[in-house]
Amino acid sequence: MTDLEPTLHLVCGKIAAGKSTLARELSIDPKIILINEDTWLSRLYPEEINTIPDYVRCSGRLRSIMEDHLQQLLQAGLSVVLDFPANTPDIRAWMLGIATRAKVENKLHYLDVSNDLCKERLHARNASGSHEFAPSDEEFEVITSYFVPPKKDEGLNIILHV
Repeated sequence: MTDLEPTLHLVCGKIAAGKSTLARELSIDPKIILINEDTWLSRLYPEEINTIPDYVRCSGRLRSIMEDHLQQLLQAGLSVVLDFPANTPDIRAWMLGIATRAKVENKLHYLDVSNDLCKERLHARNASGSHEFAPSDEEFEVITSYFVPPKKDEGLNIILHV
């Protein structure tokens, strides 16, 4: 996948919907940079993220430092796949702001996957130990309660993946 113009790619979907897998697929071109929130958080804040408020605090710190960096990458002519969960209107507005200030296109890749399939994938992922984040079924339910599907009026170019 090669974009002629720099593009900010965003991923949206519940836990274990396939966001990181899709993000890796989108970033195979050398001019497309992949930035994965879970990797950064697990290395910057090891043992510090045990609750949703912990995640919100640490993710907010990461977003505040990454914002200018992301904008600079985009303005330098690179595309970015931002593997941060674009799962709420506020987070999506932050992401759209980066693309707008950098004057680049955005693409929101929305993975519309059922809770049952997400849980099945989550159990397999947790058993394999292949991911930095291994939530329980209870944590899945709590985190999923915050998920808000994207709407056309948010100003993002939505690409649906089912």
